Parts: sequence; C-alpha cells; structure tokens
Amino acid sequence: MSVMAFQYQTALDSPILVAYNREENPDRPSQAPRIQSGCPRVICGIDRRAGGTWFGVNQHGMFACAMNRPKRDVPFNPRSRGLLCREMLNFHNPKEAAEMALKELQTGNYAGVNYICADANHGYIVYGGAEISMQEIGPGLHMFTNGKMDDYNDERQEFVRRQLTLHRLDSSVTFLAVASKTFARKPDINGRRGIVITEGDIQTVSSLLLSLPKKGHGAVLQCTPTSPAESKFEDVSALLRQVLSTDRNSRRPVDEDDEL
Repeated sequence: MSVMAFQYQTALDSPILVAYNREENPDRPSQAPRIQSGCPRVICGIDRRAGGTWFGVNQHGMFACAMNRPKRDVPFNPRSRGLLCREMLNFHNPKEAAEMALKELQTGNYAGVNYICADANHGYIVYGGAEISMQEIGPGLHMFTNGKMDDYNDERQEFVRRQLTLHRLDSSVTFLAVASKTFARKPDINGRRGIVITEGDIQTVSSLLLSLPKKGHGAVLQCTPTSPAESKFEDVSALLRQVLSTDRNSRRPVDEDDEL
C-alpha cells in the first residue's frame, strides 16, 4: 500500500512538497536512501531483495515513487515494481518516465502498482491496476493510497487531507512540520484517526519528507529508518543537494584556473 501527500506548485518557496509513508512486510530487507552509482545521479532507498526502489530523486529535480495497489490478474512471476520505479529515474523529465512506465505496465508483467513522478513543471500518475492509464497532475494538494488519486471516499486520504488543511500550507516549512506529525500518527483504540500501521503482514516501515525548490541548494530530504511513530526523521538533505548540484556543475563554464 503506502500513503502519500503531494503539494504541487502552490507553496511560495517550493513547487514540490511530499510526505510519504512506505508500507511493506517489516521483514523485507531494505537500504535507507543514499546516492546510487551510475548516471544520472540518483538518491533513493533500495529494496535489497529485488534491487528496486520505492522513492527516489534524480539530478534533474524529478522524483518518482511506487505505490502498491490491488490487482486481480497477477502473473506467476511478476517483475519487480521497484525496478521499474528505479528505471523511471533514468529519464530527464516526468513525461518520458511516465510514458515508459505506461508501456511497460501494458505488457502485463507486473503486480498492481501506481507510479507518481514529477518535476517543477509537470507531474503524472500512472495507474497499473485492472486498467492501465496515465493522468497529468495539476497544481494543488493531492492524496494517494492504493487506488485513485484524490479519492474522497478513501478514509485514509481524507484523514490526511483534513489534518494538513487545518493549516495554511503556503511554505515548505509549514508543510514539512505539519506532515511530519500527521504521518507519524498512530490509529486510536478503534483503529481509526491515524496513518501508521503497526500490525499485520504489511506495516509502516519508514517515512520521508521532501521539498524540491527550483534552486537545489535549498532542497530538503528527511527520512525515518523505521516507522515515524517509533523513530525521528533524520536529515539527509546534504546528499540530495549533492545529487541536484550535478546538473548545475556540468553547466558551469570552464575558467582559466580549471584549465591549468
């Protein structure tokens, strides 16, 4: 499953603001987000079983993430959805990444999944359930779980939306502060009014907060190694900024000192 809030192109200082809880089998081994080898440069977590990722950002300022969803007809030996997510991060822009994912999902080689990818200019969701389709994401606050984007009948989506919209989300600081508390909230004794899943085969295993302003030196990435209800967010923004600086450094003109 997983749950995500995405505020797009409406905050004054950052067109991309994301809060994301990963929900997975707690016994599945994974590696915390770090800079990966290869080109383009990417920071992402790694699923150590299949080698894919659930969320990453590349040097072009584009993020891509995968969210599991139900699907009736699943192949006997499906290809890793995380591997396809990682391959999306090889693209320069989200439209190319989404179109590639759409084409791949049409092969029928995958279990149910939704992919979201965006940069400062364009965003897309690719639905990979019983029907395969692609939709552009417009400006605003959007919610995602294991079905349609902005499903007002989804209790988890609506709980997150209510919590976030109690505040004026006009800056990255406000969004990240409110989201960090909302996404760390456990359900009450009736199993409602919360986000974190603490029991069963699928639980909340980690969380992340992302701010991608147009100038990469102000980017923020914070992650928890376990459930956000159990551990604090750790700041790995320096690694994200290093990735984002790749494009800027490659465009920097060579001066006389560089040539010597």
